[in-house]
Amino acid sequence: MDTRINLAGVELKNPVMTASGTFGSGEEYSEFVDLNRLGAVVTKGVANVPWPGNATPRIAETKCGMMNAIGLQNPGIDVFCRRDIPFLKQFDTRIIVNVCGRTTEDYCEVVERLADEAVDMLEINISCPNVKEGGIAFGQNPKAVETITAEVKKRARQPVIMKLSPNVTDITETAKAAEAGGADVLSLINTLTGMKIDIHKRAFALANRTGGLSGPAIKPIAVRMVYQVGNAVKLPIIGMGGIATAEDAIEFLLAGATAVSVGTANFFNPAATIEVAEGIEQYMKQYGFAHVKDMIGIVK
Repeated sequence: MDTRINLAGVELKNPVMTASGTFGSGEEYSEFVDLNRLGAVVTKGVANVPWPGNATPRIAETKCGMMNAIGLQNPGIDVFCRRDIPFLKQFDTRIIVNVCGRTTEDYCEVVERLADEAVDMLEINISCPNVKEGGIAFGQNPKAVETITAEVKKRARQPVIMKLSPNVTDITETAKAAEAGGADVLSLINTLTGMKIDIHKRAFALANRTGGLSGPAIKPIAVRMVYQVGNAVKLPIIGMGGIATAEDAIEFLLAGATAVSVGTANFFNPAATIEVAEGIEQYMKQYGFAHVKDMIGIVK
């Protein structure tokens, strides 16, 4: 049984990875999870300078999920390169760095800084607000998606994954724009914008008023979008959004994802990634799949 997959020339031992922002850079979870058993670790978003994040409260529980408005708090690229990359290099797993920014120049600065670092792939978070365009997220405008993808690709030494926002009318349009800009891989979906009000305090549950909804509640939307994008572009897809079990992950693979990311589930079950990887293997045995790639996109 062969669980290996290939993303833009990078081989992963299995299709299971962590979702950015839910696993730190692996160190805090390494007591509970053998990182050597994961296909890849995707780091928390990294910017060119430290970001303090949003005011608190910035996490709220919802039915079948959670909302966050962390604001991509991170220590910046200098600390990341000095502290987190050496830690991850100890393990036999691929390192994917999630990159965030407020301008195209911010993204490019981080990408250039990572060019000579021992990381395998870059995931570009284009759900960030574009401060030069009035705060609209890069990922909500197809032209902006194509432009930032092309600019990042000019500077990147590693394969580039563009992480798509679901907060659009037609996600296939932004997927096609990323493909036109030269993306190597797509990952989707990022969180859906939501709001929660505390009726007893008569106030917003999050200081930011709105936040990103994640968790099992969004999985059917994510599976639908992965299927749509898989039929609209020729790029490999990393599927995510509400994956908590192997059954969830297998849905994404059958819909067209080459790999899957486990996110919110890590908060309530630190062993979720390992359970998903083991469950995929059991499914392959049960249904006679010799190679995990034989499962990808077979539901049409």
